[in-house]
Amino acid sequence: MIDSVYFCDETSAHNIMQQEPVFTNLFEPELVKEIYRYGEIKQFKEGDIIIDYGKYIRMMPIVLKGTIKVFRMDETGNEILLYYLSSSESCSMAYSCCMEAKKSEVKAIAEDEVELIAIPYEKLEEWLCRYTSWKNYIMRSFNERFLELLRSIESIAFHKLDERLIAYLKEKQRLSGSSVVKASHYQVADDLATSRVVISRLLKQLENEKKIILYRNEIKLLPALA
Repeated sequence: MIDSVYFCDETSAHNIMQQEPVFTNLFEPELVKEIYRYGEIKQFKEGDIIIDYGKYIRMMPIVLKGTIKVFRMDETGNEILLYYLSSSESCSMAYSCCMEAKKSEVKAIAEDEVELIAIPYEKLEEWLCRYTSWKNYIMRSFNERFLELLRSIESIAFHKLDERLIAYLKEKQRLSGSSVVKASHYQVADDLATSRVVISRLLKQLENEKKIILYRNEIKLLPALA
């Protein structure tokens, strides 16, 4: 999990910038240099917990590669998927916890191989005052996460589970860029806050309709799913 600060030296920061020009269209050149100068590059394997419930967060992660999924747990211990984070995106919940020095109310898990840069909390407020692009990025991140939360609420409140399942599969396809979704029935059920039996039944129904093909821990999406 993210719990410590390490700094890149100037040469390392320059080399990383050349290899991973993720932020060149988002931030001023001087801010990009500071991001790589003061941020810590971290790698996570699929399934690794990046942020956990009840832990203090001292850094804000920005995704360089891969996908992160963010969950929230209710009072009974049930988890629900809030949103995904992909390249150049950040977790607004983590930012809020950093700024308010409070414990995390979400859990972030690596969906696949993830590389991120962790920004130390000391820089978050400083950059708000110094860089317009950073302020715009933070405000845009909050707005995007808010809209995703609204879509999640709308999906739970108004859409049938089969519709939510199809939307879930399409989102996984969009994020990965592949028509093959790597996930077990249990993982899908967990993400959609339902039972594996129900998900297995719905997936089998989609397969019978020639919209997907089921493999072991993989789901191939067919054109008919669109």
